Amino acid sequence: MSTFVIGLSISMVLFLLASGLTLIFGLLKIINFAHGALYMLGAYLAYQISVMLGFWWALAGVPLVLALVGVLIERLTLRPIYSAPHALQLVVTFGLILVLEEVVRVVWGLSGKNIAVPALLSGSIELFSTELSRYRLFVVVVGATAAALLLFVVERTKLGLLVRACSANSMMAATLGIRVDRARALVFAIGAALAGFAGVITGPMLPIQLQMGNSIILDCFIVVIIGGLGNIRGAVIGALLIGMTRAYGQQYLSEWIDLIVYTVLISTLLLRPQGLFSKRERLA
Repeated sequence: MSTFVIGLSISMVLFLLASGLTLIFGLLKIINFAHGALYMLGAYLAYQISVMLGFWWALAGVPLVLALVGVLIERLTLRPIYSAPHALQLVVTFGLILVLEEVVRVVWGLSGKNIAVPALLSGSIELFSTELSRYRLFVVVVGATAAALLLFVVERTKLGLLVRACSANSMMAATLGIRVDRARALVFAIGAALAGFAGVITGPMLPIQLQMGNSIILDCFIVVIIGGLGNIRGAVIGALLIGMTRAYGQQYLSEWIDLIVYTVLISTLLLRPQGLFSKRERLA
């Protein structure tokens, strides 16, 4: 049971990151390599705010700060290159990684940081004769709530309809009077906020380090590929698949865990090259 909860908590963090990644790709058509760096920045900001004001202020404030950072990044670096070759876009987002890592190094140094688990969530509870971490259960509940809310906004609200319209055909959406530039900025801000939120809730579980974004972003790309590029429901299933694979693989086959994850990815690509939840494009 404890391994199952650990797997769910890993899955929720992966979903928060992968959902922002897939939203950005769905509308901007840019693979944002800097997404892991935004996650890292969120974790460091959470550490600083937690020291000064407490964990709950970090949980509320960091996503807002990262949303603002996302708007600035989209406006200053990505907006001028939407029509540029993909190679240039990749170089720009990779450059953002270097910039954000250097900012973190200058401000917080090279030593690792830790966020204390808030008193309300410290310790464990007994469930089905198993001791389960209160904080991991909190991460599962928060992640599941965020997933449900994000799916509702994307699929059931006018805002989600506008975003999906811009993703499907930005030129037609602009012709109909939709401010596509604002939609792009909003989506990038939401993606950055989700990355920051993931950084906050990861802080009490894992050490906060300069390269922490690099170690998780590969799994996020795997989640996006398995679920289908630009598909939120696919990100949920992909995150659960990889999170559970990581948890149970670490428990029983720790030496083979990376091979198992890549086998899951390759098997999915062989069976469904466009991802599990990809939609077939209609011919014009």
